Amino acid sequence: MPVEPLICADTATRVSSVLNRDVKQFGKKHMFDASEETCWNSDQGTCQWVTLDFPCTVKVSQLHIQFQGGFSSRLCTLEGCRAGEGLVKISALYPEDINAMQISFAALFQVEETVLDKLKITFENSTDFFGRIVVYHLGVLGKRL
Repeated sequence: MPVEPLICADTATRVSSVLNRDVKQFGKKHMFDASEETCWNSDQGTCQWVTLDFPCTVKVSQLHIQFQGGFSSRLCTLEGCRAGEGLVKISALYPEDINAMQISFAALFQVEETVLDKLKITFENSTDFFGRIVVYHLGVLGKRL
């Protein structure tokens, strides 16, 4: 199945926090701008998260994420749901604490197909002592239904 990027201008995104509330320098938009110079930087605290509300139902097959080493998550919990339903756990991922792009395929999500309208990624356990997360790139690939 050919995959395409699912995050677009019509995807509503939310994040748990932004470092010093400085959205211009560290806001969520920087995860999607394809620049190596910008990033989303959370404030300190446990369990940082990102939610993506897609404009249409999607089938997720890949997750691309690039952290800043030292500010990554040892455990990422993926939750999703269809419109009007409550979030349910899809999978737990265990990224490496590195700067490189990391790609997870549907086989790692522990489900054959993940069809949803909303995706929540919770960063459960930061490698940073203060609980900060830094993401340079976040991509969700799959198919629009």
